[in-house]
Amino acid sequence: MEMTVGTAAETAGVSAKAVRLWESKGLLPPARRTEAGYRTFTDDDVDVLRFIRQAKALDLTLNEIKDILDLQRCGATPCGRVTDLLDAHIGEIDRKLSDLRAMRRTLTAARRAARDSQRRGEDAVVCRIIETADTA
Repeated sequence: MEMTVGTAAETAGVSAKAVRLWESKGLLPPARRTEAGYRTFTDDDVDVLRFIRQAKALDLTLNEIKDILDLQRCGATPCGRVTDLLDAHIGEIDRKLSDLRAMRRTLTAARRAARDSQRRGEDAVVCRIIETADTA
């Protein structure tokens, strides 16, 4: 069954704008067009749209999703590539969490140092919180 971009988008749970973008980026094959120039999509296209939506929910980029789809379209099984991508994303999240924990420690120490400086009655040029922060 062929459907319009709006119907395909609604069926897949995405926006029509996303469908157009994903088509322009090559994640979908170019849509067939009616004589009036309207895009038409099939049930297979909707399956791909759902796949893209799910991949994006896993924080994969459009380029990563395109690579996965290209592997599948060439007859390869892309699950190994997906595992590698997910491992890379997990590693990046772990690095960000570590950086955030370090920043929290820095902010907590800056707040404590400022409070101590204030108790001692030390003057500040502008703001003792920033001036006493140990950012090394």
